[in-house]
Amino acid sequence: MESTGYVTLARQSGLMREMETIAHNMANAATTGFRQQGLVFSEYVHAVEGGHSLSMAAARVKKTSTAQGILTQTGNTLDLAIEGSGYFQVETPDGVRLTRAGAFNVSSEGDIVSSDGHRVLDLGGAPINVPPGELSVQVAADGTVSAGERLLGQIGIVEPEKGADLIREAGVLFRTDAPLSPSTDGKILQGHLEGSNVDAISQLTRMIEVQRAYEMGQKLLDMDHERSKATLETLIK
Repeated sequence: MESTGYVTLARQSGLMREMETIAHNMANAATTGFRQQGLVFSEYVHAVEGGHSLSMAAARVKKTSTAQGILTQTGNTLDLAIEGSGYFQVETPDGVRLTRAGAFNVSSEGDIVSSDGHRVLDLGGAPINVPPGELSVQVAADGTVSAGERLLGQIGIVEPEKGADLIREAGVLFRTDAPLSPSTDGKILQGHLEGSNVDAISQLTRMIEVQRAYEMGQKLLDMDHERSKATLETLIK
């Protein structure tokens, strides 16, 4: 295959991945705590001995948006939203994960858990237990959880070091290999939930742009095929 075909196919492959990402964002525009993702296009250059270097474009790196989602007041005691930076820590079978989805409740064992049943952790990585029958749970802006005058713990709001990668797992969960530290400006709003930060209008606009770009690439491939076909037919004659 000639360089024109390689370049175009690499571009088409990247555009397909971006379309999949956009579709995933659009499908989660109403998901609590969802973070919009985008793709970073990069170029790989390989040196060739005695000739010109080879380059290939790719779109494999996903970037997660940290923009604040819309905060909605619910009035529910354990609906918690983070205003500012940071993430809640939850305990999953695969280890500690980060999330912005704060629709919590109390399990049958008395632990504060996420909607998926994962235990919510404090800054020290321990679960927070609510005494049986306790209805007057209060959560302060710094995450301190209390029932009446009794202190139950402090929900941790943490963030990875600047520039660290957040790897999306199922739904609204993220993992990172970077060290975690307490958030510097995040605060908790009790009785609120943070919605998805997907900008539906910009995503729809980008979807149209990607579709048109893909169609143009397909036309270029068709034209290159016809050119090669015509050249071969001429040589055969």
